[in-house]
Amino acid sequence: MSICEWPLHMLTKEAWEEVDQQLLAKMLQEFAYEEIIIPTLQSKEGEICTFTWSDRKGKVYRFQAKARVFDSLQVLANSIEVAPAENTGIPLSIQLLLSIQEEGHMSPSTAGNLVKEYLHTLVADTHLKEHTKLSHELTEMDYAELEGEMTGHPWITYNKGRIGFGYDDYIQYAPEQKKRVQLSWIAVRKNAGTFYSVKELDYEQLIEQELDQKTRQYFGKKLEDNGVCAEEYYFMPVHMWQWNNVLVSMYAAEIAKKDIIPLGEGVDEYLPQQSIRTFVNVTDKKKHHVKLPMSILNTLVYRGLPGERTIIAPEVTAFMKGIRENDSFLKEICRLGLLGEVATMNVSHRVFERLKGAPYQYLEMLGVVWRESVYNELKEDEQAITLAALLYIDRQEKPLVSAFIEKSGLSAEEWTSRLMKAVLPPLLHYLYQYGTVFSPHGQNTVLVLKKGVPERIIMKDFVDDVNISDQPLPELKGLSAELKAVLRSEPPEGLTQFIFTGLFICHFRYLSRILEEREQLSEQRFWCMVREEILSYQQAFSHLKERFELFDLLRPSFTKLTLNRNRMFDYGYKDDDDRPHASEYGTVTNALYEAAKETAK
Repeated sequence: MSICEWPLHMLTKEAWEEVDQQLLAKMLQEFAYEEIIIPTLQSKEGEICTFTWSDRKGKVYRFQAKARVFDSLQVLANSIEVAPAENTGIPLSIQLLLSIQEEGHMSPSTAGNLVKEYLHTLVADTHLKEHTKLSHELTEMDYAELEGEMTGHPWITYNKGRIGFGYDDYIQYAPEQKKRVQLSWIAVRKNAGTFYSVKELDYEQLIEQELDQKTRQYFGKKLEDNGVCAEEYYFMPVHMWQWNNVLVSMYAAEIAKKDIIPLGEGVDEYLPQQSIRTFVNVTDKKKHHVKLPMSILNTLVYRGLPGERTIIAPEVTAFMKGIRENDSFLKEICRLGLLGEVATMNVSHRVFERLKGAPYQYLEMLGVVWRESVYNELKEDEQAITLAALLYIDRQEKPLVSAFIEKSGLSAEEWTSRLMKAVLPPLLHYLYQYGTVFSPHGQNTVLVLKKGVPERIIMKDFVDDVNISDQPLPELKGLSAELKAVLRSEPPEGLTQFIFTGLFICHFRYLSRILEEREQLSEQRFWCMVREEILSYQQAFSHLKERFELFDLLRPSFTKLTLNRNRMFDYGYKDDDDRPHASEYGTVTNALYEAAKETAK
């Protein structure tokens, strides 16, 4: 394709300046929360506060904001002024990054890579701005299609950095482009790869479900033409980007020895989801969702598949589903859905698995997870959306959550109460009764609605995000040695952080602002409702009183986890042997504790 044929019409001066101003506001807001900058309060008029922050060279960032729960701010983008105003042509968001780098705590290498991630994010934001749909349209949109409308992580400022993608890759593979793709398939010699599944499913059953007979015969003929025995191989999907950019060179020896043989493309079409590496089959929605490694760096990590977790995923699925199946509260009262990771394959790299301390990205290059389809979990009158979708705001400033409230016919408070009853009880029950947590952030938590009303949730992504208590709880004694070796064991506060930070800070913090701004449901009332739902659960399961104290979600403060600070100061772009985890910095006031104090007045 000629350079003049690329879609660049959305890159206008007006669009670029608008998305830059929005990103600058987000950076000021989240950097203040993480104490990367300490703005000075200049004045207050009603709920509007005016702040300034100055860098070492005297550049002043002046902005208005509203004080919010969890010691955070909501920065008003149109209020931001930068003085002196310099006609350098450098985006304001990048200017702020340079100002922070001048403070001396961020290496030039880290700052340079962040500039790249922010510029990638700005380009993606101009694309998103061009085709933003109205919220009422999204209330009727299919689950897989809706994912392509999302704007990225609400807290991480460089949320569409996607290092490794060129612009051509972005146009072809980014979820917001909504380009349907056919997965490529390879054959892997059975002694070179591993296949694991839940006991109800074997390899032959899986492949018969995923590939039609004509395709299976065609792939078999390809193996015959290569002079090998088809029974000695697994069929395995790969992402075309990964094949072109990583696999051919990294697995050249295996290709040369015919341990890996390219077969071609399947006939089904898939849509990428927000994680980029997960695909929903849109030809046959009942077929599995497919998660494939892509060696691109986005948000905090490379988007590969850790070999040891991929191998154990079906056992994690059996563990989590076993809890639900034997607990009437989860199964019948909560009606919790679980999208099991029912089959996996992994092909380790023979060099890197022997290299002590090898960068983790090279241990995650070739694998696949087959996850149960969300559509199989839905009844005829149910609709699924990710919880993250509730934070969407359209070009007319109408939130998607407001459109669902209208559709439901409920008041904002009634609707929010239904949301709390759908989301919190199953998560609390796994924590308190079983010492086990999901990571219930906006992408992992799927909200099921009926005529716009929250009914229940479906949880997904077990391979990366199931964690257990390090305490000697009897409910965890039966775990296999293999599970214990792979699942992260966390101390009590660390375990509660998955709900406190993953759900409350990373999602409810923003949702409560939207409901106050657009639906006149005060933040104070929102957090009282969260607290009331937790207390309601605790009253119903009073025999778990010691667990409520052990995993205390109502305590005055928590250690503050910081996602932007992790990349900017603590981890940077090092190629270590383990994935980076959220940094800790200071403490954060618990809105649930504050809500109790306000209620007592």
